[in-house]
Parts: sequence; C-alpha cells; structure tokens
Amino acid sequence: MNIVITTAIFSACLAFVLGVLLCIFRKIFHVETDVLVSLIRETLPGANCGACGFPGCDGFATACAGREADASKCTVSSAEQTKKRAELVGGNAAAFKPLIAKPACAGSCEKAPAKGLYTGAKSCRAAKIAAGGVKLCAWGCIGYGDCAEVCKFGAITMGTDGLPVINAALCKGCKICATECPQGVIRMVESDAAGVFAVCSNRNTIKAQVKKTCKTGCIKCGICVKKCPASALTLNNGIPETDYSKCTSCGVCVEACPQKVLRLLPASA
Repeated sequence: MNIVITTAIFSACLAFVLGVLLCIFRKIFHVETDVLVSLIRETLPGANCGACGFPGCDGFATACAGREADASKCTVSSAEQTKKRAELVGGNAAAFKPLIAKPACAGSCEKAPAKGLYTGAKSCRAAKIAAGGVKLCAWGCIGYGDCAEVCKFGAITMGTDGLPVINAALCKGCKICATECPQGVIRMVESDAAGVFAVCSNRNTIKAQVKKTCKTGCIKCGICVKKCPASALTLNNGIPETDYSKCTSCGVCVEACPQKVLRLLPASA
C-alpha cells in the first residue's frame, strides 16, 4: 500500500514539475503571431492543395502578408475571399478568374482502340513511361484515373467509358489534375466562359491516321474556323482554340464539325 501511495505522490510531483517547465519553455520560445498572417489565413479555404505554389495555406498566408504573393494567387478561393485578401494586402482582386477543369478528349474505350495488351501498373503516368500510352491515339486520355486520384475535392470520377467525369460544382480550379495528367488532356478554362470548347487533343495532321486512331478525333479540316461568323476560332497545333471574348455561342461551328469535336460551354462535359 505504501508503494502505491509513494508512486502516486511521485507521479503528481513529476507532473507538476513538467507543467512548470512547459510554461517556462513556452514563454522563452514564444513567437509572436503576425496578425496580418492570421487575418489572411481566415480568408483561405484550408484545402492545402499547393496550387498556389506555396506549402499549404499557412505558407501562402505568410507569403501574401510579406507581399511575395498576389492576393489572387489562390485559385481555390471564392471571389469574395480574394476580395477580402486584396483589401488586407492590396493587389488586384479583379484579376481573379475562377477556373474549372475540362477534359479535352472524347476518345473512349469504344472510340479509341487500344494498341495492345498493357499489363503494367494501372497508372496513366506509368503507362506513358513504359509503353507511350495504351491507345493508338498518342495524345488521348489513357484512362487510369491519375487525375481522379490527385483531386483533393472529389470532383473527378472515371466513367464507364474510361474517360474522366468532372463535377463542375465540386471543381475548385486548383490545376492539380491538369498538372498530373501526362497527356495534357485536362484543360483549365474560366468557370464563366461561354463559347465552344474542343474535346480533342490529337495533333496528328494526317486525316486518315486520325480516323484510324480515334473515331471522334479532330481531322484538322478547318471547317470550324471558316464557318465561324465571329472569327473566334483559330487552329493551335491543329486543335481549334476559342477566343471567348469573341465567341457568341451561336453554335454554327458545332453543327459544321464533321467529327463533332466542338461542344458549347458551360454545358459541355
């Protein structure tokens, strides 16, 4: 019984001493928190996605307070949050343009044939390195879902056709999926963009080869550019590119495209 009492008294004394030491160390090593950093941190979503280029929201808040990063650098923030940061540190809140990810490939398993049996790791990047992809189209979506794996917001799922499906309501425009995709088929567009979007990344300029590798690939005919009444389309590496400041969403090019490569935003997948 004496051993139990002695142990209890010793434990209580030890706990008291350690508590006192912790209080002393806390005062000695206390670092004053920058009030501005705390205020900026309150305007951040807390996703810690790293899309801003800094190590998490705390890193961005510190950089923003030190004028090392613009208030609009966090693409995951809402327009209101960006405005509040701009009021705290200056910067151009108007420069903030919310983005959304769009898959620029319609080459499903059915429309884009496989070039052989791939037995390696089920990863787009691994398949790209090991075999140059798994489909005859060298530019199409590989379909193993690396984009879905890295999405921190659960905005991307893989459809039964082997293509990514992006939930516009969940996408925060962080660009991580676009960076991760080894094929570059995830494109970022302004969330309020209205106009046509090319759902193809095939840059092969030979029509016969395009049709052989993908039933829905752009054949570089240029009809969309010729038919556009607003001159809003140009060909970039053979892929139609839209100037959304000119596009009127008239749909003329969409109807004219023989391969049905063009879709209207924001309704397109």
